[in-house]
Amino acid sequence: MSLMSDPHAADHKTFQATLLPHRSLSRKAFLLLMTLVCVVSFAAGAVFISIGAWPVTGFFGLDALLIYIAFRLNYRAGRTYEVIELRDGELKLSRVPVSGAPQTWRFNPYWVKVNLEESETTAPTLSLTSHGATLVFGAFLSADEKRGFAATLQAELDARRTAYA
Repeated sequence: MSLMSDPHAADHKTFQATLLPHRSLSRKAFLLLMTLVCVVSFAAGAVFISIGAWPVTGFFGLDALLIYIAFRLNYRAGRTYEVIELRDGELKLSRVPVSGAPQTWRFNPYWVKVNLEESETTAPTLSLTSHGATLVFGAFLSADEKRGFAATLQAELDARRTAYA
């Protein structure tokens, strides 16, 4: 998550946050992991060939391929992100999915409410509500990140409401 201020406005501060899914495995670590998986699969396949069970070897190659495909799909899904901008009487949320076609919603910051619904059985849900409409966002954030961002965004909204009241 990144926060930026607008240097061109003295009293109209801009708040911007980019919400990104967490990826715990870097590209270098992914290559290392896939190398390790391939080496182990090749070694296990060689053992099975040496004992005469050569048909089993194909399954080791298939396992390595499926692991590779699963990680690639996971990294592809990780390219989605959301941008929240608060400036001059407008709160704008833009969601950029993997397909690349961004969706944008605009709210009046004086009427919008930040909601964090917590349950014992499910992960917290972060949403914006205004004039009876609710927009869920940040679904890929952890519970602690949702709590922290909800507090940060609510503080920004409160500061603007009191500044212009």
